[in-house]
Amino acid sequence: MTEPVLVFVNERAVRVPPGATAEDAVAAMEPALAERLRAGAAYLTDGRGIRLPPGEAVHAGTIVRVVVSARHGETRGEADGHT
Repeated sequence: MTEPVLVFVNERAVRVPPGATAEDAVAAMEPALAERLRAGAAYLTDGRGIRLPPGEAVHAGTIVRVVVSARHGETRGEADGHT
């Protein structure tokens, strides 16, 4: 049996199976965040702040950050109070 891979999601250690994706790692840490990612209300970055595709494979030591958009679903007029 293959050992789980240790990755970090929002600075929390998460163990995922080899071949797991960044989205899998987020789901392992917090399923609700993975739902927001799938709904387009969040996106991923790597440890340097570079955007990361959810389907990107992770490896031991990978750092994934989940960025949640507070304005998901709003139009510009709604966001700034001018509807």
